[in-house]
Amino acid sequence: MATTQIFLASTLYGTATLAAAIDADCFGPADRRLLLVSNNAATPETTVSVDEMPGFASLRDRFDDVRSWNEAISPFHPGGWAPRADDIPMWERYIRLLWDLGDDDIELAVESIQVNPALALAQIFTGAPVDVYADGLMSYGPTRNKIDPLVGTRVRRLLHLDLVPGLTPMLLTEFGVEPQIVPTEAFVKVLDRLAEGEDELPDLHEPALLLGQYLSALGILTAEEEEELHVRMVRGAAALGHTRVVFKPHPTAPARWSRLLEKEAVAIGVELTVLESPVLAEVLYQRMRPALVIGCFSTALLTASALYNLPVARTGTETLLERLAPYQNSNRVPVTIVDALLPDLADKSAVTGRQPGMPTDDLGELLVAVGFAMQPQIYPRRRVAAERYLSTHLTPHTWRYFKRRRLTALALPGALPSQLSFIPRNAAVRRVARRARSVKRTIKRTALG
Repeated sequence: MATTQIFLASTLYGTATLAAAIDADCFGPADRRLLLVSNNAATPETTVSVDEMPGFASLRDRFDDVRSWNEAISPFHPGGWAPRADDIPMWERYIRLLWDLGDDDIELAVESIQVNPALALAQIFTGAPVDVYADGLMSYGPTRNKIDPLVGTRVRRLLHLDLVPGLTPMLLTEFGVEPQIVPTEAFVKVLDRLAEGEDELPDLHEPALLLGQYLSALGILTAEEEEELHVRMVRGAAALGHTRVVFKPHPTAPARWSRLLEKEAVAIGVELTVLESPVLAEVLYQRMRPALVIGCFSTALLTASALYNLPVARTGTETLLERLAPYQNSNRVPVTIVDALLPDLADKSAVTGRQPGMPTDDLGELLVAVGFAMQPQIYPRRRVAAERYLSTHLTPHTWRYFKRRRLTALALPGALPSQLSFIPRNAAVRRVARRARSVKRTIKRTALG
């Protein structure tokens, strides 16, 4: 029987990762390879799809066909739709007919298996083996949601880029999924071809490159705070002696942010170039060879450092570690990694001296503790390691990665003074506390009434 491999991608970076994995023979042979593009933007109708982005043509030849998930499930949104259990057989028949799959055996390669559209696709093709690929720093953290074992046990492996050499991903380890590195050489070669097709980039060499992320859209910062973050980036670059700065805004960020930066650049005597094209940061690394890459917690900071050996600096991570809510917010691990590994833009000696950050082994232990605190129900076996880390490594510096309220709720070291540490584990005390809170709420409602 014929085999069709379906590769789901929502970003050009993710598509490049898949192309590199295919080039490196990470996938077995197949009779047909189908790239399924999904536009997950809040308003897909006004946002460029992956297969319409500059550079996509250099990735297209790895696939026999390109199909649109948005078109397949229209008018539903990819991020909010999943098939009802009773409708799954009908949806599979529909999709097989729509994409000319016939009775082919299906193999899936998806990103972010814990959420739609990847989860929906895995549910439709019940029984199909699944490979998960990770193109960012979230792979080093816990699975953000509890996955149905009918899906999770079908995952064969986690393909990921070696963004933090020596660090092992935590994602999907609750199902015993083994990680597999997509060779760096293959990925860089794919990006080389992407860079060759970019003819509209400004001819600049060794500028300071600023990476925008549009964090206010995630509700982490206000629009004003994010504008100020970008201003701090350009000021920090100028303080380090850079007179030419390139700003790569997030594709969906407001244009007025660029204008504010332009005013600041003029005020401090910096030549600022704002990129209009939605190009990958890695293409800029090859074409411009930046003298410094500055960002908040973008994965591109780690690709700059690990894949291109470029100097990098972070800013704003302390604020984000404080603001991220709830504690389980999946951005917490990327922010933690960048904060722990990369120098602060305000620390001139660390940036210019390219001082190394936290050792990889220490970072691994920290992420186990953070990961357990984020998802204790999914990773109960990590409690002992988390307790060991928290009992020996909590310092004024590492406290930024934890919240006392969260440690208290989980009865972890650091929650309360040692002589009171029995309280969170004592069922009788917890019942009394709950009853007291209930009485307090009742009294307050009575008073207001």
